[in-house]
Parts: sequence; C-alpha cells; structure tokens
Amino acid sequence: MRQAIGYIIVLLCFPLIWILYSFIHSEILTASEFKEDLKGAIPLNPPAITSPIVLLDKDKVIFSEDYIEWRDPLPLESIPLFVQEVLIQSEDVEFYNHIGFDFSAIFRAVFANAAANSSNQGASTITQQLVRLRYLSTEKTYERKVTELVYAYEMEKQSNKDEILENYLNEIYFSNKVYGIGAAATYYFGKPLNALTEAQQVFISAIPNNPSVYNPLKNFEATKKRQELLIDILVKNDKISTEHGNMLKNEPIVLQTKTKTQLYPVYSTYVLDELKSLISISEGFQEKIESASNEQQAVFHKNELQTRVNEVISQGLVVHTALDPNKQKEDVSYIDNLLKNTKDLQAASVVINNETREIVSMFGGRDYRKFDFNRANQAVRQPGSALKPLLVYGPVFEMTSLTPNNEISGGKLCIASYCPQNYGGAVYGNVSLKQAFRFSHNTPAVRLLQTVGIEEAFAKLDQFQFNHLIEGDHTYPAALGGLTNGVTTLEMADAYTSFIDGMYKPAHAIRKVTNKNGDTLYEWKEEKMEVWSPKTVNIMRDLLSDVVVNGTGKGINVRSSYVGAKTGTTNDFYDYWITGLTDTYTVAVWIGYDMPKNMKPIESKKIHHKIFNQIMN
Repeated sequence: MRQAIGYIIVLLCFPLIWILYSFIHSEILTASEFKEDLKGAIPLNPPAITSPIVLLDKDKVIFSEDYIEWRDPLPLESIPLFVQEVLIQSEDVEFYNHIGFDFSAIFRAVFANAAANSSNQGASTITQQLVRLRYLSTEKTYERKVTELVYAYEMEKQSNKDEILENYLNEIYFSNKVYGIGAAATYYFGKPLNALTEAQQVFISAIPNNPSVYNPLKNFEATKKRQELLIDILVKNDKISTEHGNMLKNEPIVLQTKTKTQLYPVYSTYVLDELKSLISISEGFQEKIESASNEQQAVFHKNELQTRVNEVISQGLVVHTALDPNKQKEDVSYIDNLLKNTKDLQAASVVINNETREIVSMFGGRDYRKFDFNRANQAVRQPGSALKPLLVYGPVFEMTSLTPNNEISGGKLCIASYCPQNYGGAVYGNVSLKQAFRFSHNTPAVRLLQTVGIEEAFAKLDQFQFNHLIEGDHTYPAALGGLTNGVTTLEMADAYTSFIDGMYKPAHAIRKVTNKNGDTLYEWKEEKMEVWSPKTVNIMRDLLSDVVVNGTGKGINVRSSYVGAKTGTTNDFYDYWITGLTDTYTVAVWIGYDMPKNMKPIESKKIHHKIFNQIMN
C-alpha cells in the first residue's frame, strides 16, 4: 500500500518535476555565461594528499615505510583500460556524455526514493563522487545533492574527462585506509595493477561502492558476490562475452594483503632525522637558524623548517640509504642479547664504511622501538680520553715537531686551580708520548694541550660535526674529555674517520632522496677535505694500533690487518667508550646508564670491548 501511494505521488508531481528540469537546465546554460565568476566562487583545488615515504637499503630493498593512508597514484595511461571500463560501466555508464550529472539517472532516483519513501537511492556520476570525496560530506540530503550538482558542473568546466577519471581512480576509497585503484592492487594482492588478472581487477573494483560492506578482509563473500555482479554488467553491456564472464567468475581469488614494512627501527628513525637536516641545509633553513639575531627569530625559522619538512614528506618520497641490513640485524641482535645480562645498562654504537664514509649500522638502545630516544645520535655524554686523539695528540703532531718518542712529564700538575690526576692518582716521571697515549695518562695530555694552545687545538676540532660544543669548553679539562655538554656516539665515529687517510667528509646514512618517478630531490653535496697531514695520520694510526696491542685496548680482537682504537672512561666511571677503525670500518661504542651511575663493578666484564669486537667484523 505504502509503495502504491509513493507511485501515485510521483505521477502527480511529474509535471512539476518537468518544470523543475527545464528551470535547472536554463539556469545551467545561464551559469555557463558566467564561467569565470563561478570559477572564482568555487575554486576546485586538489586536496592535500599524504603519500608514503619509503626507505631503501644499500641494495635498494625496502626496509621501512611510513604512511597513515596507503596510496599509490597512477597516471591514467598506466591504468588498464579494462579496469577503467569496469568502473565506468558500474558507476557511470554515461560518463563521457554528461555535463557532470545525469538528469535521467536523477529522475530514476527520484522515482525510486519516492516509492520507498526515503532518500537512499543515489544517482551520482563519477564527477559527483569525486566532488563528494574532495569537498562535501556524505550525508544523503537533497540540499547537499544540489550543492553537489553545482560543484560537479563546475569541475567539468575546469577539467577534462580524462583528468576527472584519473583523479577519481586515484582517490576513491577501497577500505582499510587504502585510496586509489593502484594502491588497492598492491595492498590486496601485493602486485602492481597491471600485473593483476582481470578477475582480480574486477574484485578490487567491487570495493568502492560500499567500502564497509565490501571490505574483503571482513566480508570476502560479499565482495566476491559484487565482483560477479560487475562481471554480469560487463556481459549485459556487451563489453565481454558470456564465456569470458564465466571464466572470470570461476577464477579463484586469493588475497596477499600488504603489511607495513617496519624493519631496523633505530636506523629508520635516524634516517628521518637526517632527512630533516638534509632539507634544512639544502634549502637554506640551517643558515637562517644559525644567523638568527635572537631566540624568537630562531624558533620562527625552526617552525618554518618543520612545515617545509612535512610538506616534502607528504608528497611521497623514496629515501636511498647505505644500510647494510645483514650487519644491522646481527649487530642489534648481539648487543641486545649482551645487555640482557645486565640491569638497565644501555649502549650505543655507530659503524661507518671507510670507503664510502656512509653509516651502515647503528645501535640506539636495548629493545629499541621506532621513534624511541636514539642514544646513537641523541645521547650527549662526556667522551673522556676518547677525545684525546682529536683534541690533543692529533693537533700536537700536526702543529709541532714533537714525535711519539719525545718525553713529557707524567707528574703532578696544577694550572691555577685546575689539578688533574692520572688514573688511580698515579704519579709518573718523564714518559714518552707513545707511552702516555698507550695508557691514557692525564697530566701529559693537559701539558700537551698547553703546548699546542687551547684555541689552536679547538680550531682543529671545529672541523668536525660536534654540535654540542660551546665557547665555555675551551679550557684545559677538555684535554681529558671534560666538556659542558658532551658528544654523541655518531659524532665520535664521524670524527675518527679522519684517521683513515687524513681526509674528512661528514658521514651520512642517506645517499639520495627521490620522488616515486626517480627524480632526485636531495643529496648531500659535501666534498672531502684534508684535516691531517700524511705524517700525522701515520703517527696516529700507529698509536691507535699500539693501544690495542699493549695498552688500554687489550681484549680487542678483530679480524683485520689493521686495528686501532682509543678507550675512554669518565669521572666516577659514568661512561665507557671505545672508538677506532679497521681496514673496513670506523666505529664508536658507548655504554652507560641513562641516569648516570658508577660502572666500576662491571668494568672487568669489558662489555664495550665485546661490542666493539662484534660490530667490527
């Protein structure tokens, strides 16, 4: 009875509907004369869409992906004609003929809704659906529909059909935070769209009609039934034969759902930090921040930088890195297992390839999870005697005529109120520079810094990337690694690469950053510079090697024709360091507690030596 009344009402209203149609048609024709005015009133700009950022290892294999929405936009020419036809036949068969909306479809919907006394029946064209996706709500009211018609008409004026179809196919929702037909292919079947079978293409094309109902992960059978319905539509409209349709229906559908790749979290976390620095330096933000006249101006430029970084990342990036996945996995596994035998002890390490000066492995803390505090590049700790080769001995041999065989006093020393002591309070007579280095005597190091001059020594140190040094560090305690803030493990490994051959170039994880088309957007531009003469390099390498054989580095055992290292221990045994190099790698290792406490009870275990031995191989 209710349905019959609905039909009677429609018949009685038909003359009114026809008048309304004539009025709307007339208004649209009039509106076309004011195209520019309408264009200004309704600016149909594409929405901001966040695309994935993908990280590749040294072999160009994906090891990390970051995205909230999975998208893989494709140009229309890369989308198979078959799948284009499926969606046109099922969603908007008159797509290439209408002006943004289809009057005949609207009338059919009006009749159906009146008969059912509801507004659930749609009549949306592909253009209208794109408008709704971008600009309007999904509520089903006649008021919203009128707005949708106006927007759809204007979109057709501002864009051609191919542009609209391409945008639609790349923006429609496929459930599970998947947007676009290309992304649906890689998400549900693990293959690019053009590698899917026709049956698979129709299957994913079934989802957008109602992504909740046709979510194949929850309602596979419902999705399969709609796939078969779409196949029937293709047969009915003579797009494929009945035999072909039956073959598509009978093809088994097996999903291979994509999972977000999130390997090697400490390395990927660092890469994203380095990416920010790369953008900052490449686009001049770093210079603005450093030259800011006050803190407020510096904060402003830092906020500008973060906005720019977010903008760049949202466009979708491929970051090519130097990660050695096998080494990273082995190093992290070993150190994590080693630390399990201790309570709360932490560690950090960085491994740099000598030939390329690239970071190939990193450890940032036990049981590290992505975006945790990264002790490799964020923990600023006192370096102790590990700084002596860079601030004292390197400058001594570079800037004076002294040699390792020259002698210097190891006795008591006071400079004004500063009275450093050797380890254990020991007092020595004259010792050779080689012996002082071998056993890391303190008073000789301070005397040598006096000889070189504090400012001259720091001028050499300033060639490296120590970002936490301040003017107040220019004092004699620095000879023993006594700094206001300290250094990071990455900074120490980075600086020690200068002892490979006297040349220095900042170590990085990122090789280049490209867009998904392979165009290079960013890459590091630094060139190597000489910081130590060949004479100094030869002396320092001999001294570092002697430490391993005869000095504080005993216990280091690495398979390499050359091994050199320097240890460091800070006041109250708060920090233990080993920094050194082999033929292949330069490495820095730190162990300590996040809340510093005395590690003397575990000194004999030589945990930092064990880590060094492992990650150097």
